[in-house]
Amino acid sequence: MDQRPVIELRGLVRHFGERTALRDVSVSVPAGATLAILGRNGAGKSTLLRILATLLRPHGGEVAVLGEPLPRRAFAVRGRLGLVAHDPLLYRDLSGRENLRYHAQLRGLEMGRVEEVLEAVGMARRADDPVRLLSRGMVQRLAVCRAVLHEPQVLLLDEPRANLDPAAGELVEPLIGRASSATRVITGHDPAAAVAEADLVLGLREGRAAFVGEPGKISDRILRELYA
Repeated sequence: MDQRPVIELRGLVRHFGERTALRDVSVSVPAGATLAILGRNGAGKSTLLRILATLLRPHGGEVAVLGEPLPRRAFAVRGRLGLVAHDPLLYRDLSGRENLRYHAQLRGLEMGRVEEVLEAVGMARRADDPVRLLSRGMVQRLAVCRAVLHEPQVLLLDEPRANLDPAAGELVEPLIGRASSATRVITGHDPAAAVAEADLVLGLREGRAAFVGEPGKISDRILRELYA
């Protein structure tokens, strides 16, 4: 049996011009585990997720997802990833149902799967409205639908519960929470909530790994330093 980590970073580096967004970041995530990435705005959380999602190329170090080195083997990984990002990645002039059917066609999925996820997040009745006319919370629920439509092995979740009220949060939980059984990488505004659902924590400060370890080992002092 292949025991390689689902996600492995070794000395990851990423620059934006003269600014280094990530420097010497290393972490290993086993199958089915949840990695929470903590840090203040600008610490490098979204950059790291975009690299894992194959949307950005690293400038140094090694990155492997599902045993495939990135970016060289990105094509072998993309169809096995699900991404919820700040951008919902939906066509605004199409309806939610049209968006999801388009993605289902691209992936060769049965259209019944579209109706299944719409029902799961309580969006079946509004699924024919153009995305541009929906509230931010409804758009976020559709973004979750798009991310899980193909039942990915890895979920990359950048503040996935943003704009969701408690009821909507409960609806998406079976799709992107622990019950999903996917290996997950999550960020969020609430560090306590992120730590509570994590098996492993990566704390970033100015692009560096200031903490890597189990949730129970991250102290209040370390949290204060990460968000100082």
